[in-house]
Amino acid sequence: MALAGILQAISQVQHLTRQSNADMDAIAASLNAILVTNPDTTSDVYTDKIALNKGYQLIVSQLGDSQNKDMEITRYLVGILALERKLARSNNALAMLSERINQVHRQLSHFELTSDQVIANFAGIYSDIISPLGPKLQISGNPEFLKRPQTQEKIRALLLSAMRSAVLWRQLGGKRRYLIFNRKSIIDIAKNNLTLS
Repeated sequence: MALAGILQAISQVQHLTRQSNADMDAIAASLNAILVTNPDTTSDVYTDKIALNKGYQLIVSQLGDSQNKDMEITRYLVGILALERKLARSNNALAMLSERINQVHRQLSHFELTSDQVIANFAGIYSDIISPLGPKLQISGNPEFLKRPQTQEKIRALLLSAMRSAVLWRQLGGKRRYLIFNRKSIIDIAKNNLTLS
């Protein structure tokens, strides 16, 4: 579920860089995961199970034997997992992250989750705390869309969501090598969840 969460957020980044429209329901599902900081179960983090479908589809296509793997998605995934490792080693960054997410919680009493103000706040958290941890993720796409400030903010907010899921993936015991050695069981679980949705 956490791996599907990463891929669902990354797929929204890719969508924003290639289409002029944003799927605000899918973006809301990703952003909501950032706000669930003390879940009892993994399921609590991902309340919109339908939105995770895209993530499960990507697990099957990216880890499966299919020839149509998307190398851009793979590059983003590897980049996010590398940044998460750096975040996990920085107590200072983790403390700042917690404080800034609490500020968003307070902001939500005045604004909707997908309002420009809240998305800008999420984007600022990514720029201030996550980005300085390592090499910047190179985002590809249509230059016309990429130069729009609102698109840039949505992308950074979604990368923060991908990071949230990457933290959860590691907390649940996920490791990069599992993507190679446990590939079949990860794909089987993703397929089962796809049919349940």
